[in-house]
Amino acid sequence: MASVSATTSPDQLTRRFAALRKDGRRALVPYVTAGHPDLTRSLALLQGLEEAGADVVEVGVPFSDPMADGPVIQASSQLALEQGMNLDGTLELISRARLKIPVVLFSYLNPLMAAGRGVLARASEAGASGVLVTDLPVGADPALEQWFGEGPLAFVRLVAPTTPVDRMREIAKHGRGFVYLISRLGVTGMRDSLPPELNATVDRLRSVTPLPVCVGFGISRPEQARDVARMADGVVVGSAIVRAAGKRVEDALVLVRAMRAAMDGADPTS
Repeated sequence: MASVSATTSPDQLTRRFAALRKDGRRALVPYVTAGHPDLTRSLALLQGLEEAGADVVEVGVPFSDPMADGPVIQASSQLALEQGMNLDGTLELISRARLKIPVVLFSYLNPLMAAGRGVLARASEAGASGVLVTDLPVGADPALEQWFGEGPLAFVRLVAPTTPVDRMREIAKHGRGFVYLISRLGVTGMRDSLPPELNATVDRLRSVTPLPVCVGFGISRPEQARDVARMADGVVVGSAIVRAAGKRVEDALVLVRAMRAAMDGADPTS
């Protein structure tokens, strides 16, 4: 693997959010599936996202049973798997991209466990700053959670919108980097509107953690990204970007630029 900057660490996420907060801006966090639509375009997409205004990138490890994902990301994962993409390939892709912005490895638990105990160190060496495990809730396996929590990557935790405040506090206490708030129950995917209670949910989570709060699931249009940016510290966009990338990489980058402009208060059509 190519060597990466010595600044690659869990603290890279902390520094990024601190810089954004100082500038009065919010983080745009695109999600992409590694190896989709193919290796060459996946690399071009990753490198293009930084120029398009992304602040953090989530790179998804393709998995054969992505139970938390909707049809768009499921299809992208299946296509990537059919072309031979796996966890090792994902780390190589991150290494080749050599991004200056933080990268969060987004994965189900099985691929990480199958890779062995050295996988977190390898991910850090490849250029990742954080890891998000979709199917390891707080309290499910304390020893395993401790391994992730004490590793070289910021362990980003998920919070559901129906989570009680005390449980939110417990989840956030065991995380680093930022907290990923799921905007609505169900699987990932594009939605026509934001949940009316989202602002109140963000406020509840903010009341129990100093970590930045990023909101994802269902955000697909610039105006939605703008509205979420008014509530939270970051906006995660997945299915809309993956769907656009399946047509053309440039289509995905155009969408990201429009979201960045909307979040910054500019006219995305200018």
